Amino acid sequence: MKKLFSILAIVPFALGSVRAATEQEIVDHSASIIREFRALPEHQIPRSVLRHARGLAVMSVVKAGFIFSAKGGHGVVVARTDHGWSGPSFVGTGGAGWGLQVGAEMTDFVIVLNNWAAVRAFSRGGNVTVGADVSAAAGPVGRAAEADITPTAAVYTYSRSKGLFAGISLEGAVIGTRKEANARYYGRVVSASDILHGRVAPPAGARRLRSAL
Repeated sequence: MKKLFSILAIVPFALGSVRAATEQEIVDHSASIIREFRALPEHQIPRSVLRHARGLAVMSVVKAGFIFSAKGGHGVVVARTDHGWSGPSFVGTGGAGWGLQVGAEMTDFVIVLNNWAAVRAFSRGGNVTVGADVSAAAGPVGRAAEADITPTAAVYTYSRSKGLFAGISLEGAVIGTRKEANARYYGRVVSASDILHGRVAPPAGARRLRSAL
């Protein structure tokens, strides 16, 4: 019974911690995720994939539950512009369902946007359904994949999990633009399209993220 109460207590705490992060904390955490994914010795994202990427979505997702499961996550999307990487446009995801899950897990995702159509999907300022609005595939990994790669999907998904769950995928996940977060971070109302097309100057706080790219 004590274990049951402990697990139930994890759910609101874990999901609440995702919602409570400030925009700058999300940006800084996204920079750390990029660096960590690049440093994985045998499972790193190939340099050629990142070199040809038109954009990236970086997210942390918490999934928790006991019988009833819930998940929530947040992150940023950036895109290449004529002047380098854009500033971050904030995104989030969430959902609930029934299952036999027990425990809680944080999963970090890097979603490589392989073409401009994928960037445009995230520029609309609404929701993007992975696998429907943009085709998705597990990205190639490791040094063996360093040769030039012809993308087979609009986005490549990479994930790193810690905890009791395994095999989490963003296939079918709905990722939405967080317009209020964008307004707070940029100090005014700005659209995802203006951010990702480089029409809004990146704030100074985004320097660490852009240098990690």
